[in-house]
Amino acid sequence: MPQTEIPGIGAGPRTRLRWWTELPLIVLVYACYSAGRLLARGDVSGAVDHGLTILRVEKFLHLNAEHPLNRLFTRESWIGVPADFWYASLHYLVTPAVLIWLFRSRAVHYRMARTWLMTSTFIGLIGFTALPTCPPRLLSAGHGFVDTMAQYSSYGWWGGEASAPRGMGGMTNQYAAMPSLHVGWALWCGVMLWRYGGTRTTKVLGVAYPLLTTVVVMGTANHYFLDAVAGAAAMGVGLLLAPHVLRGADRVKARFEGHGSLVAARSPDTVAPIVSAGCQTSAGERIPRQRESRIGSGAEPGASSTDAGDGAPAAAR
Repeated sequence: MPQTEIPGIGAGPRTRLRWWTELPLIVLVYACYSAGRLLARGDVSGAVDHGLTILRVEKFLHLNAEHPLNRLFTRESWIGVPADFWYASLHYLVTPAVLIWLFRSRAVHYRMARTWLMTSTFIGLIGFTALPTCPPRLLSAGHGFVDTMAQYSSYGWWGGEASAPRGMGGMTNQYAAMPSLHVGWALWCGVMLWRYGGTRTTKVLGVAYPLLTTVVVMGTANHYFLDAVAGAAAMGVGLLLAPHVLRGADRVKARFEGHGSLVAARSPDTVAPIVSAGCQTSAGERIPRQRESRIGSGAEPGASSTDAGDGAPAAAR
């Protein structure tokens, strides 16, 4: 049964991809994203106000699932510890693994999928900058949240500052909760697995991974439910923009390639046949006794030349 294309992530042009160009590009984008998160650190009091506003809106709409989930994760270590490992690691393992799988096995879809992911990531960075938000775990104790990663830090490599390794908490922005790119990236992985996996198992994983990630980010008190909704919305906007971004990148590439071809055509080392009366020869064809001149060789006008056929001076003819 043929699969239907998802708008925006259909098969792209069959360009030949090279891992040694793709890898630096992805590393550069992730480095810009990480640096942007650090530079987007806003006022702490403003971030706390934003977090409390989100919490009030959720309570008004009866969407506050964070409290019961957080109490469950705090009380049951057999749930809380795996959830902390999930939050601290899968975000950085599954997404690259899916990218590599697409690159190797679904190359015709890779460029559009990669562009969608990168575009959505930059949209998330705009959100961190415009709306710094305090996650539930950093609110005062009176709001009823427990930081499970701090509670279970002895089980893993992280300390009491998000998922950063111990002693490296200063290398992360703890107030970049809105939108949740843990959820956004998990949703992207889920769509890729569902669309291109080809087996029932991959389709089940494609549904389960983003749903479980949403539960984990709330249960560990790292995100509000509306953060997860915003993460999914960022991916939706990125999906709409990705074809335009890809076309723009292709136009820029074509312009540079065209400029390079023009420069090569004007190279002073170009050899051109001299043919009288505007006659042209085909590639590789040579007329007997035809003289050649190297463009830009610096020969003085009127200088004598030797005929290629009989070696007699031109003046003798």
